[in-house]
Amino acid sequence: MSNSHESTPQQAHPLELSDRQIVDGLLATTVPTDGHLVDAARLLMRYSGFPGADALQRDLAKAIKLWGLSRDQLNARCREIWASGYRPGQDAAVEPQAVGSGFDAADSEG
Repeated sequence: MSNSHESTPQQAHPLELSDRQIVDGLLATTVPTDGHLVDAARLLMRYSGFPGADALQRDLAKAIKLWGLSRDQLNARCREIWASGYRPGQDAAVEPQAVGSGFDAADSEG
């Protein structure tokens, strides 16, 4: 008999180590800020359907459950957060590298 792990090889995600630090911070959070909620939703999307990082995915689901939210509730909250004008970096809990490459095209223009 084979199990699903034998038919789908597990992969290592290139951002798993840095994402692990974020997820560990989320697990330590009892009352999430907007930045925590956005990070959780962002990481859920990143790892959705990814064949690997199982422990990270379980811990991410655990953090959301500890906050008393379902995935649908988290997504609804994040839509409200973004609609209110939130942008990454406004919250001290969010790393500046959370979105984008950090490259500013304006710096390279003549």
